[in-house]
Amino acid sequence: MTSTAFDSAALAASVPAGDAPAVALTIAGSEATGGAGAQADLKTFQELGVFGIANLTCIVSFDPKDNWNHRFVPVDQEVIAHQLEATTAAYGAESGAPSVLDTVKIGMLGSPATISTVASALSASAFKNVVLDPVLICKGQEPGHALDTDQALKAQILPLATFVTPNHFEAESLSGLEIADLESLKAAAVRIHELSGAAVLAKGGVRLAGPDAVDVYYDGETLEVLSAPKVGDVAVSGAGCSLAAAVTAELAKGATPLEAARTAKSFVTAGIRNRVASGAPFDALWQGGPR
Repeated sequence: MTSTAFDSAALAASVPAGDAPAVALTIAGSEATGGAGAQADLKTFQELGVFGIANLTCIVSFDPKDNWNHRFVPVDQEVIAHQLEATTAAYGAESGAPSVLDTVKIGMLGSPATISTVASALSASAFKNVVLDPVLICKGQEPGHALDTDQALKAQILPLATFVTPNHFEAESLSGLEIADLESLKAAAVRIHELSGAAVLAKGGVRLAGPDAVDVYYDGETLEVLSAPKVGDVAVSGAGCSLAAAVTAELAKGATPLEAARTAKSFVTAGIRNRVASGAPFDALWQGGPR
């Protein structure tokens, strides 16, 4: 079992002075309060010394008049395709840019049509690292649409992923296993790897009993439990997005998947500890918390 503490000085030293920064792309939704989605991803990239790019798939705004459910507006498919075209032309392997874009994070896609558009773009590009934060539920979505989206994500995006970061619910859905304790979380991580071939960081977070927030890393060879004392007993907005974005940033800089998982765990723990409160019924992770 590993317990990690975030070392901002060491992290800053990992970005050589004068060198072009690594580049990372997030394909995700915009979340209006700034706590999650592409906003959280870009702040995470910046804190970890990576040049971040966001291609938006949808606009999400919580509705304070409806129990803070999501109001979800998809971006037109042609607009999504244009964003991806421009990004890969500017920074892809054929661009001649000094920093080549080979690492992408997939966040909320939100519809089967968007999933197909993004899957086509991923298949046509030479991404070395594809980090999937498998957002399976958009609170407030019509159930049938949500189910279609979940099935499309599993069928079209999961096979392209090299690293997957499911939360408790998503790990149960992807693995088909009930997760009630650390041992079942380990089993789910192993199962998701078997299904996808990807490295897996399955998050227990605050949902498993005990004093520590535990996550399980598994890549087919190494199984490691990442543990840190719980900070409160309620999930914090943006924690999942920021964890996957931190993994993405570290992979873009050349870290191994296990190194990226360890750094991401400590980064998010510090961000939760320094959370930002608002008038919403949830707090938001602060990516500047480690500082």
